[in-house]
This record gives sequence, structure tokens and C-alpha cells, in this order.
Amino acid sequence: MTNEQIIDMLKEAEVLLEGHFLLTSGRHSDRYMQCAKIFQYAKYSEPLCAELAKQYKEDNVELVIGPAIGAIQMAYEVGKQLGVKNIFAEREDGKMTLRRGFTIEKGQRVLIVEDVVTTGGSVREVMELVNEAGGKIVGIGSIVDRTGGKIDFGVPYKSAFSMDITSYEPDDCPICKSGTPLVKPGSRKIK
Repeated sequence: MTNEQIIDMLKEAEVLLEGHFLLTSGRHSDRYMQCAKIFQYAKYSEPLCAELAKQYKEDNVELVIGPAIGAIQMAYEVGKQLGVKNIFAEREDGKMTLRRGFTIEKGQRVLIVEDVVTTGGSVREVMELVNEAGGKIVGIGSIVDRTGGKIDFGVPYKSAFSMDITSYEPDDCPICKSGTPLVKPGSRKIK
């Protein structure tokens, strides 16, 4: 799948938004990737997750995990594409945890997925959870890498699509200075 095909999918699904956005990381940006919208349509989510799964097919993945809520459907679809079990982590008292009887076996080969990576905060929290459980992280995968390949998790990181989208600390945000209203399109509460 080419970048142009993926961009067309993202536009058709109204995933790429433009304006003044408060990101989950607390940073500001003039573009926002609302990847949750991609999962409204199997015609988009299946090929994008297949593209990602294809990149890990030779890594003997045994389990796919993603942070709730944004990567629940993604973990399912990537797990389906790889033919392995999938689970999700969720916050309890502000910390990522396994609930609902989900477990990670010691030594189990785990692929962590996330719809969009900007700073990698949620991914790092899930990495910590997998490591605490004794799992072996074989890699990280996302639909969109907002860093343009600049982030390093210390394990292989692959994405279906990479795009360097500039973000700013709130005090240094030129969009704030222009007076454009700030919008918080994400789902996680910022402290």
C-alpha cells in the first residue's frame, strides 16, 4: 500500500483534521489524526491493520495488546491478521493494568499496538506492564507515526503510515498567539 493510498483513506474517513488542537500529550498542533474514525469502516481498518501485521509476520508474535480505548479494535484486527490472541490494557487509578481476566505469560512474545504515536506515552505505559508481567516485547506498531520516524522505544517500531506533524509546548504555540480557539478532540483527560 502506498502513502498516497493511505492518505486518501485517511481523508475519506475524515481522520486528518486541521485547526488548533490540544493533544493527549498536552502539546498543541495545527493537525490532528483522529484515528478512531478509521475503525468505523472495515474497508479502511482491515487493510491498514493488515499492512502493519505484514511487517511483523516473521517475528513469531504470540499476543497483541493495545491500550484502551483507542487500540482495542486495532489489537483485535492485527491479532486476527497474525492469527494470534489479542487483549487490551486499561487504566485503573491512573495506571495501565490488565483486567477482565487478561494475562501475559512469562516469555510470551508480545506486539504492542497503538492507533497514533505522538510522544509514545501510552505505549511506554503498556511496555512497562508487559515487562512487569514477564512478556517479551517483539515490537511496537501503529497505524500512524506522527513523529516521522524520530521516536525510539528501544524495540522495533513500525507503522502503516509515517507523517511528521509538528507539535508545540503550550507556551511556545504560534497558533495560540494567532487567537485560533483550542480544541481537545482526544479522549484522555489531561491533568
